[in-house]
Amino acid sequence: MDADGQRNHLKAYGVAYAALKLNITVDWLLNYKGGSFSMDYTDAMVRLCKLRGVTYEVIGDGQYGGILNEIANPDFNGDIIKLEKAPRIAVYTPPNKEPWDDAVTLVLTYAEIPFDKVYDDELLADALTKYDWLHLHHEDFTGQYGKFWGQYRLATWYQNDQKSAEAMAAKHGFKKVSQLKLAIAKKIRDFVAGGGYMFAMCSATDSYDIALAADGVDICDVPFDGDPMDPNAQSKIDYNNTFAFKDFRLVANPVEYEYSNIDNTNFRRVDMRVDYFTLFTFSAKFDPVPAMLTQNHTTTIKGFMGQTTSFRKEVLKSSVLVMGDFKLANEARYIHGEFGKGTWTFYGGHDPEDYQHMIYDPPTDLNLHPTSPGYRLILNNVLFPAAKKKPRKT
Repeated sequence: MDADGQRNHLKAYGVAYAALKLNITVDWLLNYKGGSFSMDYTDAMVRLCKLRGVTYEVIGDGQYGGILNEIANPDFNGDIIKLEKAPRIAVYTPPNKEPWDDAVTLVLTYAEIPFDKVYDDELLADALTKYDWLHLHHEDFTGQYGKFWGQYRLATWYQNDQKSAEAMAAKHGFKKVSQLKLAIAKKIRDFVAGGGYMFAMCSATDSYDIALAADGVDICDVPFDGDPMDPNAQSKIDYNNTFAFKDFRLVANPVEYEYSNIDNTNFRRVDMRVDYFTLFTFSAKFDPVPAMLTQNHTTTIKGFMGQTTSFRKEVLKSSVLVMGDFKLANEARYIHGEFGKGTWTFYGGHDPEDYQHMIYDPPTDLNLHPTSPGYRLILNNVLFPAAKKKPRKT
């Protein structure tokens, strides 16, 4: 899984997942040749690697024992993590997701990792109990329809989305979409607290925390719910309810394409030619969780924008673990934390291989990016629940 040795990093994750589905234990060799996977030889897995264009090597027990000894050396920053069971994967996404595509569903499909689509009906019926890992599609949990009103309120897709959301809220007995989305956010919070793994990108990150912080507070203006927002909404925000963010300021203007000052998009002045963020190097033997989540064939990842591009470090809680940042803009790009028995990971930006993905742009063709390090970070999270984890040392 290093830069030169692997032809298709993304599909390699799919091969590892397929092995787990066949009850084949996979060793994840942290920091060894880019975070390689090892498993017992079977003709079926060799055929699968050939079919999917994944580079592999057949080695003997003695040679593998030498690799294990190398990784076990205290001077080598590596470890061996057993992947034991294929995680059950759900993606929270609306039936009609126009005009957006979603990086996670794109890469899961490309890597041939199966997943179920769930939405409000399923979450309110407690369907998350069937899953280990949940991704939040490009979503607005505040009930403000992505803050697209200023530019797209006359667009058919926007009007249809609003009607659909309002109908869904009414179906479940809520007077407002914001109340429905808060109930959904709490279902997700309970999923994580009970031991689930939640992963979110772009606006699903900050809008999720804002919704939790605004429990019982009307932060939606007239265009979104028919009445003005609470004039004292900012003073009523409860940062104790959030996973990641504190002390943020809401953006009340309904025309402005932003929820709060959590996102660094409007503060950064970065030329795309130098827009790269850096992954932190963690001790695989002492901090296996962040080490798993940052496995890659490079520590330098090209940046990419989104409605929520990155997270201002000033509003991060002290408990948040920053796994990737861009110091010139004082922003975090990739963050992680624990809640209850589970974990959450937030990844800024919309599409790792499309610098400024615009509405109506076509989906990224991952056949053109089989070695994408930005997409690898997503797939690290997908396999993360399969790991037999060791307690983190502090």
